[in-house]
Amino acid sequence: MPKIGFDAALGVHPAALALRARRTEVLANNMANADTPNFKARDIDFKAVLAAQTGAADQAGTLRATHQRHIQPTSPIPDGELLYRNPTLPSLDGNTVETHVEQAAFADNTVQYMASLRFLNGKFKGMMTAIKGE
Repeated sequence: MPKIGFDAALGVHPAALALRARRTEVLANNMANADTPNFKARDIDFKAVLAAQTGAADQAGTLRATHQRHIQPTSPIPDGELLYRNPTLPSLDGNTVETHVEQAAFADNTVQYMASLRFLNGKFKGMMTAIKGE
């Protein structure tokens, strides 16, 4: 009988959860610096980073870990994955943070984070049920 590892059982959700947590930090930092002159708002391209981490990225020029002994990235998001956000209305002081945009992105990210948590919780409950033999 083949063994089922946590990676196979939980799928992409642990990586998505870590990525969502990191994006929360980035968006909170943007909002905290809304009044800082020359501050540039940053964000993460969630789909692209998650695809790269899980090996679902396009085949052209990307490396994937195809074996369990391949070296995995140590940081969920390298600094190179942070992108600059272009403002719709530039400010006179050079700050690119638009509070309403950041708040909407933060709220959406929070909903997605909670969805990943609930999905993982359901997976763990299912595994516990299987272990107990219920």
